[in-house]
Amino acid sequence: MSIIAWVVLGLLAGAIAKATYPDYQGGGIVSTMVLGIIGAFVGGSLFTLIQAGTLQNTAAALTLPGILVAVLGAIAAIYIWGLIKRSSNA
Repeated sequence: MSIIAWVVLGLLAGAIAKATYPDYQGGGIVSTMVLGIIGAFVGGSLFTLIQAGTLQNTAAALTLPGILVAVLGAIAAIYIWGLIKRSSNA
């Protein structure tokens, strides 16, 4: 995928994940894009693990199923970040 496709996928997945997650995340457009790109890697890797049974570092593509996988990965990344942030404040 090209850089422009990564930016578009990151913005779409990050914005949808932030809109659907029930807590306030903060951050601007760059953090939303980074969240979506991280979500594409997390979701793509988990999807490959479920589908093929092997853990590979893959990313979702700029397709409708790829965006769905990236959104699910971004929601998982938000959840994990919240756990890390909460445990460091304790």
